[in-house]
Amino acid sequence: MTEKFRKWLDGDIDVMENITETTLQHDASREEIKRQEKRLRETIWELPGTGRIVGAERRTALIIYRVIAIISCVLLIGTLLYIVGHLPLYGVENPRATEVTKRYVEDGLRETGAVNIVAGMILDYRAFDTLGESHVLFTALICVMILLRKDSKNMRSAYEDYFTVEQDTYFRTHQDMIIRKIGFFLVPCIFIYGIYILLNGQISPGGGFSGGAVLGAGMIIFTSAYGFDKVDKFFTLKLSGYVTFAALSFYSFAKGYVFIMGANGLENHIPKGTPGAILSGGMILPLDIAVGLVVACTMYGFYSLFRRGSIGGN
Repeated sequence: MTEKFRKWLDGDIDVMENITETTLQHDASREEIKRQEKRLRETIWELPGTGRIVGAERRTALIIYRVIAIISCVLLIGTLLYIVGHLPLYGVENPRATEVTKRYVEDGLRETGAVNIVAGMILDYRAFDTLGESHVLFTALICVMILLRKDSKNMRSAYEDYFTVEQDTYFRTHQDMIIRKIGFFLVPCIFIYGIYILLNGQISPGGGFSGGAVLGAGMIIFTSAYGFDKVDKFFTLKLSGYVTFAALSFYSFAKGYVFIMGANGLENHIPKGTPGAILSGGMILPLDIAVGLVVACTMYGFYSLFRRGSIGGN
């Protein structure tokens, strides 16, 4: 060991030699795959009639694409012009434009039970719109996971697997004493503040989106201060999926029940509670919690996928 260390100091050996050779072999194998694909394409094009068939298919697809694009643009322009033609003239106030606003302000407390009119509007009057936004976040997380997740199923070589596992050593922020000490005092305060915003959305400024964003930021800071190994012990990829699925399912069934009962003129029997109390607003508080969980899981999922290619352990 001493002799090897002395040779390394004198510059007689290169400690990166094995890794460099593995990298070159990895690049060489990829170049060989490219050459084989090129030969295969050339062989296909050399078959009798293949070139004419492929060329005709391309021209047909291009024509169909252009026709669909032109029709779509014409329909969109026509729809926009039709809507613009029915707008009030410039400077003329539309009396119907304020009907919805007056309804929210004057009857919002009585109909939703929420002191916060914004929460009542988002999670009662426009609950389906908020449900769509939550599904957009979930879909975005799934798409990023498909593109960036790294595991044994999409590794091209042993070198890439080694590099993926070891690359986190260059970003071990939790080894910094300052970050660890600040995180020790800051993370509990962030989590408490996020829970407070989440639970008081129907009686004060806050709610699911803002509270979930604070909780997600707390998870990210906790990971930076203590590392992924700590987080993986209680928040894994499966748990994240279960939490998001349960939250979205509860939201869908709960508001689906309310809207079906209301559309048929039936009472949904969900008490609105005393305005100003935590247990008020009918379904607004549980829906806020569901939305907050989706937002928090999505934020931490994005961070983890961009940082190391996975959310947590299996």
